[in-house]
Amino acid sequence: MQIKEIISYLESWAPPSLQESYDNSGLLIGEKDAEISETLITLDITEDVIDEAIDTSANLIIAHHPFIFKGIKRIGNTHWIDRCIRKAIKHDISIYAIHTNLDNVHTGVNKKIAEKIGLENLSILQPKNETLSKITVFIPSENKQEVLDAMFEAGAGNIGNYDHCSFQVAGTGTFRGNEDSNPTIGKQGEDEEVSETRAEVLVPNYRLGAVLAAMHRAHPYEEVAHFVTQLSNTNQEVGSGMIGELPGAMESEAFLSYLKERMQLKMIRHTDIVNQSIKKVAICGGSGSFLLGAAQRKKADIFITGDFKYHDFFEANKEIIIADIGHYESEVFTKELIQDALTKNFTKFAFRLSQVDTNPIKYL
Repeated sequence: MQIKEIISYLESWAPPSLQESYDNSGLLIGEKDAEISETLITLDITEDVIDEAIDTSANLIIAHHPFIFKGIKRIGNTHWIDRCIRKAIKHDISIYAIHTNLDNVHTGVNKKIAEKIGLENLSILQPKNETLSKITVFIPSENKQEVLDAMFEAGAGNIGNYDHCSFQVAGTGTFRGNEDSNPTIGKQGEDEEVSETRAEVLVPNYRLGAVLAAMHRAHPYEEVAHFVTQLSNTNQEVGSGMIGELPGAMESEAFLSYLKERMQLKMIRHTDIVNQSIKKVAICGGSGSFLLGAAQRKKADIFITGDFKYHDFFEANKEIIIADIGHYESEVFTKELIQDALTKNFTKFAFRLSQVDTNPIKYL
């Protein structure tokens, strides 16, 4: 199997276009056409992880966090990033990162945390805007379902828990083909009227090209009358963080103990217990302090994330409990998330989890 087959699947799950502007996801080292011998999945890239890949004969490492963020002007041997790059290239190891694009999909990092905690009724905490388009296409009525099915199969027509969503209006289409035309209906130089359906479907921007291609393949006309409208609508399946509910309310301190056990934590930094029970829970893997306001607006009882700074804890404002469980600790199960997804889609290939503890923070 070639690396590009793995990349194609990963990017259909978490498209690179959904990563944040500061991010650097994608193939960081290596060639897409290279063949894979073994694959190692890790949260971070470190020298120890690359040594582990060498020891296990893995020539592809899939990481959540990119290790190349800033511009590199020279590659020496004094900095850990330099040494990682040199060692990976020397041993012909490719490195792929799937970071904030995996954070921003509803089946990604935060869904895994929600499953570990046992949350229900999940939704994106802060959905993104301007990630959707609307395709309007005019189809001969007798070919309507065939064309729509092709577009649905390519990724159009999904709204929340519903698929195959469209809006349709019946009407009459008119045209006249010139001498260079090859009309499916009618003859060159003659006016023609056809019973048509105006169909409108929503499509995520990252699927727009695939849906348009499917539409053109399925449509019977030589020239397909259609137009695309960019929307400012909120996309409920793309965005930051997640919010859900426990099956039943738990006493707050009991929930913190439960959280510690479920997420395998050594410690939790938290604010005052201002809510005596926990029912609605907001979460964000990694650094999520920017979502505190969203958690408060949605009336979450507790907000679980990592990397809160001292002064930011005051912003709880006695309205919510902040539970900082650590950046690494909140995302460590992302390795399992990636492994499970790949194993289900590549049943004859083994994906190994890294055994290296890459957490740079130690606790006394």
